[in-house]
Amino acid sequence: MPHKVPLLAVTAYSGTGKTTMLKKLIPLLRDAGLRIGLVKHTHHDMDVDTPGKDSYELRKAGAYQTLVVSQERFALMTETPGGAEPDLAQLAARFDSRELDLILVEGFKGEAVPKIALYRDVVDRPYQTLLDEFVIAFACDIHRDDVSVPQLDINNIAAIRDFIVHWLTENPLNP
Repeated sequence: MPHKVPLLAVTAYSGTGKTTMLKKLIPLLRDAGLRIGLVKHTHHDMDVDTPGKDSYELRKAGAYQTLVVSQERFALMTETPGGAEPDLAQLAARFDSRELDLILVEGFKGEAVPKIALYRDVVDRPYQTLLDEFVIAFACDIHRDDVSVPQLDINNIAAIRDFIVHWLTENPLNP
């Protein structure tokens, strides 16, 4: 049976700084000895290939899946026209679980996976709607007395890293 890699989502309203925080957090987790995978959700029509390149032209010619390989990396692109967006479990299953200790997920607010909710007061939206039963920590810029999960300083990335490392140690078989 393949090793299951824990998932941890980072959710927030747009403009809170999810990507900015993850860009700082991932190197700290790597320095702590963790091998990190990442799934980033986007609402935009996106393409990771470059128009005019052979791989782009071959994919656009009708290939359902295209694997582009070099000495440094490889990328698998799968076309999903008109179909339902793949769910997080399907996407996580595509990772090589032997190579990872944790898969961070940016977005996917509605998924039933452990989450750290991020909130900044300047966003001026209700933070309570971010807090569902799967939130394990709330990283914010102002302490909230009515939040029952651990609260972290959103600007203290090292503390967020420490929380995640401790969480992984305490919960090695997270779903």
